[in-house]
Amino acid sequence: MNQVAKIQAPKIDFEGPYVLTIDGKPVETNKSFEVFNPATNEVLAQAPEGTAEHMEAAIAAAREAFPAWAALSWDQRGAYIEAYADALEAHKDELITLLTLEQGKPRHSMAKGEVEAAIFWVRETAKRRIAIETIEDTDEHTVEIHHTPLGVVGAITPWNFPVLLGLWKVAPCLVTGNTMVMKPSPYTPLCTLRFGQIGQTIFPAGVFNVVSGGNDLGQQMTEHPDIAKISFTGSTATGKRVMASGASNLKRITLELGGNDAAIVLADTDWQPLIPTLFWAAFGNSGQWCIATKRLYVHRSIHTDFVKAFVDFARDKVVGNGLDAATDLGPIQNRMQYDKLKDLFADVKANGYAVPLGGTIDESLAGNFVPVTIVDNPPEDSRIVQEEPFGPILPIIAFDEVDEVVAKANASPFGLAGSVWGPDRKEAAAVANRLETGTVWVNEIHIHGIDIPFGGHKLSGMGVENGQEGLKGFTNTKTLMFHK
Repeated sequence: MNQVAKIQAPKIDFEGPYVLTIDGKPVETNKSFEVFNPATNEVLAQAPEGTAEHMEAAIAAAREAFPAWAALSWDQRGAYIEAYADALEAHKDELITLLTLEQGKPRHSMAKGEVEAAIFWVRETAKRRIAIETIEDTDEHTVEIHHTPLGVVGAITPWNFPVLLGLWKVAPCLVTGNTMVMKPSPYTPLCTLRFGQIGQTIFPAGVFNVVSGGNDLGQQMTEHPDIAKISFTGSTATGKRVMASGASNLKRITLELGGNDAAIVLADTDWQPLIPTLFWAAFGNSGQWCIATKRLYVHRSIHTDFVKAFVDFARDKVVGNGLDAATDLGPIQNRMQYDKLKDLFADVKANGYAVPLGGTIDESLAGNFVPVTIVDNPPEDSRIVQEEPFGPILPIIAFDEVDEVVAKANASPFGLAGSVWGPDRKEAAAVANRLETGTVWVNEIHIHGIDIPFGGHKLSGMGVENGQEGLKGFTNTKTLMFHK
């Protein structure tokens, strides 16, 4: 196997200035924008504000690098990506701290887990391959199915899991032979900018480019004729605009969008041991998770006792600065989302819904802190049930019949994921098969894997990430036929 020579990971001062990565080189900009620490709302750093000219240069560099990169063997590209994983590993501790500072999640738990999982994902994805499939082979004729790279891929990444969801895109894109231009969320650009700098001494020039800046750069990417595919993770509203603007040259598009995931706890379930699992399924990352449990349906026969136990477990969870080892849940990442939650909390209060825990945001605090909040049995047409809150607030809703709860779970424009919990696995799986979502877990939740496809139905997106389907999403299918 052709290997890349062992490369010493570049030494980067994580306290130093941030730069774009274009054509394998650091690029400074004339303008910058402020990045805030959500735990203090103080300015954390100045990020480079890329212009249309910077984005044009990055796309041109990726286009120039594509033929040589695509011509490498799978093993050669994989060796580069494994070297990149080594370089990321060398900066793991700095990335964990930086992630906490710009995103807010606790360093000792969610941030550490995200960075470590992302590096593992890069390393393992480097080993994945798409085999040539022979579907006919006779004395006269052979038919083979090949998968060829698309060209330049534009990646637009979100602010809730900027490390994991960014590197989820980089590794499969590059191993399949494409080149990339990545634009991070302007709320959390810093780790992604470091991804670019770390890659400068790993990848050939132009293979991986990072440009930070405003939303206009994202539109430039989605409309650009030299970008063959957009891989986008973010809101459904923005995903619709991505899809519309990408139609100009029939871009391939993968959209991982919002969700309003339902968890269903069936009658006779041994529910007490599930309380911690279901709590973290809803409140991990302070609820800023597309696949967070956002509607928890519990059979009426156990609903009252379940809510009491859930509240008792949740009551002592600490919301605070992610650098504090005592913190369980960090702040809301940005003021825009914080203000949306304030409006939702006001709606819950105005309607007089039962709130056995939380419910009041202390606006005197410097950071974007929102308390763990539980809403007991709100009506099905309430905003807290129908909307995706993207914060630490959860409705727990009683139901009587399986048909009823399945209808309620499916009565949503979203269809990302869900879970079913019950004593009879066959019965629970039958309920799971009726849910209109891309992923359903039975008696478990939030299990992911490099070989497990992940994607949404309905307004939760199109296409998948991970698995063979995710790899193939970065390729064109080519049918090759031979007359013997």
